[in-house]
Amino acid sequence: QVQLVESGGGLVQPGGSLRLSCAASGSIFSIAMGWYRQTPGKQREMVATITSGGSTNYADSVKGRFTISRDNAKNTVSLQMNSLKPEDTAVYYCNYRSVARNYWGQGTQVTVSS
Repeated sequence: QVQLVESGGGLVQPGGSLRLSCAASGSIFSIAMGWYRQTPGKQREMVATITSGGSTNYADSVKGRFTISRDNAKNTVSLQMNSLKPEDTAVYYCNYRSVARNYWGQGTQVTVSS
């Protein structure tokens, strides 16, 4: 089993920055880790992912503003979010993908508002 603990959400003004972090416990190898987000009434969408080898993928809406990174030794993944916009407001979920299944964090709220 894998447990994910997220931190770093909160309220920020437009143009501001936040950093989300996720720590994974357990010894199951991850193919990739990433961040997804969801707003009420909408499907969960991919924000950014990073493989164990360091390859990254970003949603078009966050390219150039968000940066994902991971520390394989510590089994953590982080998301640096800059130039935040009101449309980035959502619950952000950490994802841990193994060969057998996906694991999800509990979610952390990010609100971008003046």
